Amino acid sequence: MKFDQTISIYKEILNKFNKIHNLTRYEDIDSQINDSIAGLEILGDFAPKTAIDVGSGAGFPAIFLALKMPNCKWYLFEPNSKKASFLSYAKIHLDLQNVKVYAKKIQDQNKFVADLITSRALAKTSDLLEICKGFYNEDSKILLYKGSSVLEELQGLNAKIFNKNNRNFVLLENLC
Repeated sequence: MKFDQTISIYKEILNKFNKIHNLTRYEDIDSQINDSIAGLEILGDFAPKTAIDVGSGAGFPAIFLALKMPNCKWYLFEPNSKKASFLSYAKIHLDLQNVKVYAKKIQDQNKFVADLITSRALAKTSDLLEICKGFYNEDSKILLYKGSSVLEELQGLNAKIFNKNNRNFVLLENLC
């Protein structure tokens, strides 16, 4: 299935679930999808084999990154049961064989090291790094989708910031 066809199915599924469960209040889903895949520009030719998304919510950015990175195994952590159910339903209907959904917090999962960890506006950077300890090593990269107040969160970290359309993408490397 082509990316655009898959996106159309995703939008139908989201609309269906949103009417009942109010998963997200985004009015312009296309801009959220574009924001999600814009993170790929920051990663360049980095080709992770395993990736974790923390606080996956309605799938931004993980679903779209998984679509664009089919050779990467994605582990989505979402403790909200309604959102995790939506993610599981979307995974099946989008035929995302490279996605596994966990309906729990990442800190409740047995540790494994991922090549890439992503998260969108879930927590302060220091808190996120703390809950992800044991899931990254010195070779892992962490890509965060942050808002405008990100600078104060990054003191003392090896971080690169990329700004695009009111979004600050933060790439953290060499954390161990």
